[in-house]
Amino acid sequence: MEPSAISIRPFIGAKNFNRSRGFYSDLGFRETILSPALSLFQTDQLGFYLQDAFVKDWVDNTMVFLEVDDVESYWNRLLALDLTSKYADVKLTPIRVEHWGSECFLHDPSGILWHIGEFSKSK
Repeated sequence: MEPSAISIRPFIGAKNFNRSRGFYSDLGFRETILSPALSLFQTDQLGFYLQDAFVKDWVDNTMVFLEVDDVESYWNRLLALDLTSKYADVKLTPIRVEHWGSECFLHDPSGILWHIGEFSKSK
């Protein structure tokens, strides 16, 4: 019997670890502190590790794709959270429609780019 994967959890860095911890908590992820320099953030069965580590070239080139079931609802939720007012370096880019589906973009306080997308439903 072949082994099967259960989850995938990327490690991402943070320019300011405590500010990024607050950001991801505000975004709705549950934090589990694993050590003074590492936390696991989860929602449902999805998760990632946030590290108190910052290498500019690494963080500047980190992207995460979060698939959602309704990108418009998720976008409205992001707007309601008003993260761009609370976190100076956070940026939001509105939904755009592509041939594969729709996505919006969120830059976290360190500059990590989150693609938040919904794939088109086949008819």
